[in-house]
Amino acid sequence: MGPRMDGPPPLKKLILPALFVGGLFYVTWTRTPETPPQVVVYGEALGTTWTLKVSDAPTQELEDQLRTIVTAALDDVDASMSTYRSDSELMKFNKSEALDPVELSDGLGAVMAEAMDIGSASGGAFDVTVGPLVNAWGFGPDKRPIVPSEETMQSIQAHVGLDKLELTERGLAKSNPEVFVDLSAIAKGYAVDRVVADLERAGFTDLLMEVGGEIVARGRNPTGAIWRLGIETPTEDGRDVFHVVPLLNSAMATSGDYRQFYEVDGRRTSHLIDPRTGQPIEHRLASVTVVHEHCSKADAWATALSVMGEQEGFALAEQQGLSAYFIVRNEDGAFETLVTDSFEALKE
Repeated sequence: MGPRMDGPPPLKKLILPALFVGGLFYVTWTRTPETPPQVVVYGEALGTTWTLKVSDAPTQELEDQLRTIVTAALDDVDASMSTYRSDSELMKFNKSEALDPVELSDGLGAVMAEAMDIGSASGGAFDVTVGPLVNAWGFGPDKRPIVPSEETMQSIQAHVGLDKLELTERGLAKSNPEVFVDLSAIAKGYAVDRVVADLERAGFTDLLMEVGGEIVARGRNPTGAIWRLGIETPTEDGRDVFHVVPLLNSAMATSGDYRQFYEVDGRRTSHLIDPRTGQPIEHRLASVTVVHEHCSKADAWATALSVMGEQEGFALAEQQGLSAYFIVRNEDGAFETLVTDSFEALKE
């Protein structure tokens, strides 16, 4: 089946939102007096928010247990992969000027291996060293419109690129001491996977876990049905559902350029920087949603495909067998979709 282009499906009688997570998803079922009870806990971690829903009768003891499991896992990920903590395992690597391999913890090693694999498979569209370029275009801590000079770009690009990293059994090494690794496009997805794995080991089977918009569903919602998630219409000020996805024991992540951008002299500058060119993306792709077994991979692939655009990205998604849903912005402002065969095959 080739790419299908159409408009959003009708959403008549859709009741929402029961849960809004990360700006990208809605859970499309609503509590009624007959709905079985559920436990909901939430908090903040990794520079964002998290929410957990478990299909079980709420008690204070259960809520405390769930919160303890979630916060312990997220604290561990934060201590390993944060770029905001100077004492994190990742920041110690970034600050070191040594070029010898550095041994990594199991979690960080696994995430780096996935990042390198997806970076290679995407031809460099996914690149965990791109952070300095993102900052140079004004999407760093200062968040101000700026067009970097050619001289600045050349200087930065000298230490950007996956070819400047090598991951072996001995550890992670960089060929340039100024290489800076930022895992923000994969670490939140990994964090969700990690939390869900810990919850499953504790015996929880029916749950929905979200961190910063990256989400994993297991089992059934309190009504006994499959969890259903809504992909948001990619507009800057809207919260409308564009398409509903049944999510059975899977992960889902969305990447888009419709919230983080600025305009200078009528030119739109996206926060998504193509590591291959050093320039902000300029194609018509508004958002990409990826459904995958692992949230870390859904997270990273959504970013990679967003960078690549509707043509190159869709072709690669089909080649890789990815379940991906592309929302493309037309010149008149309307939206069309490109749906991979694997996504089309998702069933309730």
